[in-house]
Amino acid sequence: MTINETLSRYSDLSYGTAFVVYLLALILFCAQLASVRTESLKLTVPVGVSAGPVPPAFDARVPGRIVESPPRSMSDRLGNMGLSLVVVAFVFHLGALVLRGVATQRVPWGNMYEFVTLTCAAAVLAGLILLRRPDLRTLWVFALIPVLILMFVAGTVLYANAAPVVPALQSYWLPIHVSIVSIGSGVFLISGVSSMLFLLRLRFAHSSVDSKLGTWMRRLPEAHVLDRLAYKTTIFAFPLFGAGVVLGAIWAEAAWGRFWGWDPKETVSFIAWVIYAAYLHARATSGWRDTRAAWINIAGFVAMLFNLFIINMVVSGLHSYAGLN
Repeated sequence: MTINETLSRYSDLSYGTAFVVYLLALILFCAQLASVRTESLKLTVPVGVSAGPVPPAFDARVPGRIVESPPRSMSDRLGNMGLSLVVVAFVFHLGALVLRGVATQRVPWGNMYEFVTLTCAAAVLAGLILLRRPDLRTLWVFALIPVLILMFVAGTVLYANAAPVVPALQSYWLPIHVSIVSIGSGVFLISGVSSMLFLLRLRFAHSSVDSKLGTWMRRLPEAHVLDRLAYKTTIFAFPLFGAGVVLGAIWAEAAWGRFWGWDPKETVSFIAWVIYAAYLHARATSGWRDTRAAWINIAGFVAMLFNLFIINMVVSGLHSYAGLN
């Protein structure tokens, strides 16, 4: 199989561009988060004084008279600019995957570098869908930080030159199994971050202790909003990840002659799936819906990260296809 080195270099360039633009978007979202409290203080109305209704587009008192809409706040403008940069970066991100696939003439998730790239793209896409509301855009700060960390690790430690996959991965199951698992993992990233922020929001929302962390946490959406976001994303990702595990077992039977062999990757994937099942059960059980369920969700997220890195890079097994030199 011939590798197109030119397209491979363009893929790497697109990947680096996406990383830089994501970083710029993170800076804008940090500025947005920092401006929330300042603007709320400016707009505070003294006790006993009515702020009045928002001016309508047309003044009802004078027919035909148009009243100008109030200007957008600095927080809104920063959020809109940050979201625009995320969209641009996502296009470059997808471009890196497409160019890598065309350069290698295969699906671009045959090693750890490509798998993490696809997982991060899935996480960003989930964010574009779930965090599109203006009141949720401050959460982009905490969604982009793990994405940038993963992309940095993938582009440095996990990077592999464009090349054909090993014979064991040359199967039609590769694009099906790996894509489903990576998409589920990317959505789980949003879920895990939401549960972490939910616990921090509860901890500092009504705390009398004044701290920088508490100040930042009080600028986030309400705790119940974060908890609902974590729950909705898990509901979506859980069946995807479960389907990925089942399809992986079918592939294992075709490749190795058995559906399940308790390989380290299979075992930890099953453990993570069970933890997320426990979270969904706890979330629907009275007495477990708040902090206890959130801790279970975080445990599932940790298991996912352990499965993604430690199992692939450290533990030897049948799934050791990291592509590392």
